Amino acid sequence: MKVTVRLFAGLRELAGTRALELDVPAGAVAADVWSALDLGEEPAGLLVAINKSYAESDTALSEGDEVALIPPVSGGAFRLSELQLSLDDAVREVASDDAGAIATFTGTTRARSRGREVVRLEYEAYEGMAEAEMERLAADLKTRHSLIEIAIHHRVGIVGIGETSVVIAVSSAHRGDALAACAEAIDTLKASIPLWKKEIYVGGEEWIGQGS
Repeated sequence: MKVTVRLFAGLRELAGTRALELDVPAGAVAADVWSALDLGEEPAGLLVAINKSYAESDTALSEGDEVALIPPVSGGAFRLSELQLSLDDAVREVASDDAGAIATFTGTTRARSRGREVVRLEYEAYEGMAEAEMERLAADLKTRHSLIEIAIHHRVGIVGIGETSVVIAVSSAHRGDALAACAEAIDTLKASIPLWKKEIYVGGEEWIGQGS
């Protein structure tokens, strides 16, 4: 049977393609896809999504499935944009007469990282799944904190030095909830949403992994 395989970040560069069609035997499971690609040793922390939902390695495949191989991610009304981001836009999305506090976070591109001079960043996302996972993140934060609204906007494509890569705004009746949820949002975003960051240095480049 045939499945479509999508690849991201360093895996895409390793394979030389963003997507390909793969023949797998009847009864194949998600874990069989990597070995069928013949790309060498499976990278540590590799995740699999089937039809835009995370899946266990023993999940059975069906004819026509879209299988995404997801390397450790880096960390985006949950918007991905190739255009410059506006914190004011995110704040307007969460504003409410019931809000006693709006907490925000803005992530920007710094000129030096890991002891090297950075030229620019390049972000790549599994579009469709990334927005859905950001929405799930927001729903989870709302269940554990007394929030009114939350907005997350993330850049994709090239982000220059000093430019904004992510903005988060959280509104709540009380500042404690808003501040805690905002901090948790960026930490979880960087660890679990299918977004990847490549740092382009003077004289080199590197895909940055989970939690960076």
